[in-house]
Amino acid sequence: MVGIILASHGGFADGIKESAQMIFGEQEKFESVCLLPSMGPDDFRANLEKAIENLNTEEILFLVDLWGGTPFNQSSNLFEGNEDKWAIVAGMNLPMVIEALSERFTAEKSHDIAKAIVGSAKEGVKIKPEELNPVEEAITEVKEDNIPKGSIPEGTVLGDGKIDIGLARIDTRLLHGQVATSWTKSVKPDRIIVVSDSVSKDELRKSMVMEAAPPGVKAHVIPIWKMKEIMDDPRFGSTRALLLFEKPQDVLEFLELGGKLDKVNLGSMAYKQGDINLTNAVSMNADDVKCFDKILEHGIKIDVRKVPADKNENFDNLMKKAKRELNIN
Repeated sequence: MVGIILASHGGFADGIKESAQMIFGEQEKFESVCLLPSMGPDDFRANLEKAIENLNTEEILFLVDLWGGTPFNQSSNLFEGNEDKWAIVAGMNLPMVIEALSERFTAEKSHDIAKAIVGSAKEGVKIKPEELNPVEEAITEVKEDNIPKGSIPEGTVLGDGKIDIGLARIDTRLLHGQVATSWTKSVKPDRIIVVSDSVSKDELRKSMVMEAAPPGVKAHVIPIWKMKEIMDDPRFGSTRALLLFEKPQDVLEFLELGGKLDKVNLGSMAYKQGDINLTNAVSMNADDVKCFDKILEHGIKIDVRKVPADKNENFDNLMKKAKRELNIN
């Protein structure tokens, strides 16, 4: 695995490391080194050398805050003689770090990751209101796909005629950092679809979902009945989707309408009055427990993880704990 070192002035590197792990989960071979006001260049270099030793790997990617600053210069000094296996990228930001963590699942070379992450770093810089963003020059390269443009006539069959559900997830927060980054990178969907009657009627929440969509992925908000129609529509046969449900009751309603799912990822259920805490991300009340019992009757497997890198928690044990504490037979 490629090791990653974050290096910065002040505590920036420590903070961005913590933020990245909140979104992407705990990471191995991932170090941060900070240049504090009390330090000189030699002190920083000593800490950098210790971080390199802790990684215990030949391939290393340095992400530094500022080109030409002490973190960059000291990394560059150590870089000499290691050019074949090390790479340095300046201008560190959170999208860049998350992209690097994602890329190293498949990339074995620091150089490959360095080339891949620059686009995400730039795409993460946006302005609101949108009219303040600079107008980009038109891209001359046209990428073709197998999806017809414009309205597709009813009855048209694309692909195998069946929408590909890469992930169905229950998450109170719906589309947020963990979904837009780690799950999207893992699932590689064309579309993220929020399936919720209540959110589909709330223009503000719909707008927030659309704005949170990661680059290259379309986001939609639809009522539950509409998702069942999409499942039966052969025009979505070339689509790979990531479905987001706000609560288990919405999943159950979808199933009872005839929707088909094999597995549901339980990401988070925020605490509400009458709930008990089962994990640091999942709380349930008696109605939730009974709802999950009915979901299980449909043959659905429940995968309990916040991010792909997390270990799947035992859902049966969580249900037993919930029933015991809520006095449900």
